[in-house]
Amino acid sequence: MILAVTALLGCNTTGGIRTLKLAHGLDVKHSVHLAMVQMSKDLDSISNGQMRLEIYPNQQLGTERQCLELLQLGALDMTKVSVGVLENFAPKMKVLGLPFVFRDREHSFQVLDGPIGQHLLDEGEKYWLKGLGYYDAGSRSFYTKDRPVHKPEDLDGLKIRVMESVTAMDMVNGLGGAATPISWGELYTSLQQGVVDGAENNPPSFYLSRHYEVCKYYSLDEHTVLPDVVLSSTHTWNKLNEQERQWLKQAVDLSVVHQRKLWAISEQEALDAVQEAGVEIVRPDKTLFAEKLKSNLDKYKEDKAFYDLIKAIQETK
Repeated sequence: MILAVTALLGCNTTGGIRTLKLAHGLDVKHSVHLAMVQMSKDLDSISNGQMRLEIYPNQQLGTERQCLELLQLGALDMTKVSVGVLENFAPKMKVLGLPFVFRDREHSFQVLDGPIGQHLLDEGEKYWLKGLGYYDAGSRSFYTKDRPVHKPEDLDGLKIRVMESVTAMDMVNGLGGAATPISWGELYTSLQQGVVDGAENNPPSFYLSRHYEVCKYYSLDEHTVLPDVVLSSTHTWNKLNEQERQWLKQAVDLSVVHQRKLWAISEQEALDAVQEAGVEIVRPDKTLFAEKLKSNLDKYKEDKAFYDLIKAIQETK
């Protein structure tokens, strides 16, 4: 199977044109996909037609985890994944998924676009994953089927879907819920059938997935500001010459700016749309959740290097 996939995927050069395969798991209406379409146009323009992207959305080539594995094999050139999934491959990335580590969105951008963010992108190279930039994925909050979440105690006994992420599981369990890892593609059915009582994600994902059809309560506790990461396989990166690397990085940088603008618009549109569809928007006291999860950060004190990274993020102005 691996040989078959490898034969079908991966960068290739035909007639002097370098074509890169990029796969992701989101809907074609999502700001991530729209930004990647713009990235493809910019890359074609910047390279004067010498580099192109082929984009495969909607998990056509697998889940986020599977796409990362394909990158490591060199069978896929590029992908976009949540930091929550990436931490299973590049462990230091889990610092970005810790609850309430960022003060707000602007603080997260200061960290991601600065030396800390670059250091974390570089960390992935030892795992055959070349980090190229961060997309905005907003703040993640809880949505539930049968009752609203006003305070942490309201999560007691609820099975909450999370990504395959240790930090996400620790966060939900720390608030009193029962963390249940389920793939994104299976979540709608799992909510319908009562396998889980709710989930946590950002507004556009809640809306575009149509999970609002099942879950009628959305509690904006904004426990994590979890970015998406645009990645290339190091196998692909090493095949590119210096000019091609510059073209690709420039196109990614432009797409990051474009995606963040699209995200801000889509976030408000999503909240308006789910509210119109009958979802009750809850705005709880976030400090109640942050206080309950304070020990989640304290437990990293035993790992000095990692705890220093947490402090460096918190001290970033």
